[in-house]
Amino acid sequence: MLDNTQGEHVELSNRLEAFDFNVPKHHSADPFACPCCANVFAETLRLSGADLAEQAKRLPAAPDRPYAAPVLVTGGQIITMNAGMPAAEAMLVEDGRIAWVGQLSDMPEAAEGVERLDLKGKVVVPGFVEPHMHLPPLAMMHAFSNIGPNRFDTAAQALAQLAKDAAAMPAGEWVVGRQFDPSLQSGPDYLTADMLDEVSTDHPVFVYNTSLHLGYCNSVALALAGIDADTPDPQGAEIGRDADGNPNGVLKAGPAMALVVRHNTKLKHGNIAEGCLSVLGQANAVGITTLCDQGTGMFQGIKELDVYQSMRDSGRMTARFRYSVGQAMADRWDEANLVWGEGDEWVRRTGWKIVSDGSNQGRTGLQREAFIGAEGENARGMAYIDKDVLDDAVETRLRQGWAVCVHANGDAAIDRALDAFAKAKAKGLDPAAMRCRIEHCSILHDEQIDKMAELGLSPSFLIGHVHYWGKAFVEDIFGLEKASKLDRTGACEDKGIRWSLHSDDPVTEMNPLRCMENAVVRNMWRSDELLSPEERVPVAAALRAMTIDAAWQCHSDHEVGSLEVGKFADFVVLAQDPLNVPPETLGSIDVLETWVGGEQVYSQFA
Repeated sequence: MLDNTQGEHVELSNRLEAFDFNVPKHHSADPFACPCCANVFAETLRLSGADLAEQAKRLPAAPDRPYAAPVLVTGGQIITMNAGMPAAEAMLVEDGRIAWVGQLSDMPEAAEGVERLDLKGKVVVPGFVEPHMHLPPLAMMHAFSNIGPNRFDTAAQALAQLAKDAAAMPAGEWVVGRQFDPSLQSGPDYLTADMLDEVSTDHPVFVYNTSLHLGYCNSVALALAGIDADTPDPQGAEIGRDADGNPNGVLKAGPAMALVVRHNTKLKHGNIAEGCLSVLGQANAVGITTLCDQGTGMFQGIKELDVYQSMRDSGRMTARFRYSVGQAMADRWDEANLVWGEGDEWVRRTGWKIVSDGSNQGRTGLQREAFIGAEGENARGMAYIDKDVLDDAVETRLRQGWAVCVHANGDAAIDRALDAFAKAKAKGLDPAAMRCRIEHCSILHDEQIDKMAELGLSPSFLIGHVHYWGKAFVEDIFGLEKASKLDRTGACEDKGIRWSLHSDDPVTEMNPLRCMENAVVRNMWRSDELLSPEERVPVAAALRAMTIDAAWQCHSDHEVGSLEVGKFADFVVLAQDPLNVPPETLGSIDVLETWVGGEQVYSQFA
């Protein structure tokens, strides 16, 4: 249901071919897909000659940093997320771990004379855990200009920023933008070459749609790529054209974008591992101390593991990293004899990821009924994996000891995922014991929630769907009745199901406090209505979802997610208590400091 913000009811009227099987026919029609759904960059990397394994070798190895000196955290409120002792006045950190936490009156002698971190009345919470994002794509894009809706309301403002970027660069260098989203930024549906020529005719200009499945370029970039009226569309992709058949600068799907982007020499000569470390720093700035990639292998196959290892060997990591390997590369993972759980406290393999459908906002999520106004063979979305293959993959990987994570957006896709897990359980396997997950888990019916509880499955919700695209779901994609079943955090909470929130960055930006606000308020972008206010959750539940429960989903709750003796001293200093601010201001709370293993890795004042 929809309510307004006052709670009143409102009535509304390695080679590209290695990835081919993971990209269904017509996938390029989905402008809102995420990096889960299909390989976006593999062809770009191949054509540009970029080799992630070779780039990884350029990152110097170094010993792990020594533990910081002991510190006593005091002078403020500590929210521990430990049910046995939810609040504390002080915390002693030694050798990167929590040595003691409690009330000042019980402070141990070991804390005497230790350097103090005086909170000055501020609040400490456990380091946030981001359970679903995509590290390699973010690492490749970290240096690109963010022109998305969180910075600019209109396309004109975004283009003005690119013009400023161009003016500051030597002639001939590439000007690249990211996160452009015409569904959320007023202006044209597409950026054409004519529009981007207004940015610059001295530089190649390229812009990534926030989905990464659409790109836009200027005339200089088209000329560098040699694309003209006679250039054929790459297989599974499309070169946009004007009424006369000439390329108009719009490029749909990875192979078409790759024809242009491969000429950016920074791709080949960059360092993806260095970019990964930069992403960790960006995560620290919003309070994240552990993050999980949900789709390893979709970028450049098994070479991504070399990137992760070089990142680990650099001694420079500022956040802990977990990852799930993608089903699309199953043969390669099997050849490499990968097993679940390998790694250490910094880098660890924690899941097997299966993509079962596309995205709901792109009308490729697999549905029980057709999308509004949709006809034809894909009117109910797309299955990205045959049902028998899904059943077999879930069973096989559970037998091998993997925690299985199934991407399922549409309600029919969730039906399939639940059936696959139920069949595995009937054969004596235990999805609950491996903390198996349904990723996004977007459209949920009551009986599906009951089945999840029965099977012990745990959902992770891309809660930005409610905020950023909720209005579109109601008005254009599903209608109110079905849209009201989106991201049902409240119903899962009531059932006692453990759940988490995620960003799916680069689909939405990593920002745990923003995710919490979306779940607690459920307001919609540029709208006065709330989507399904009955699904709102208490702030305490949202905080739990971004700390201890997300850590649990990532098989890391024994070491992070709460502030308890023996766990790593991963914590965040906030300017305000999230449990005692107006819910609609949660996303605006300042992250003042982030600490990982007892070391300050971010300060707002640095």
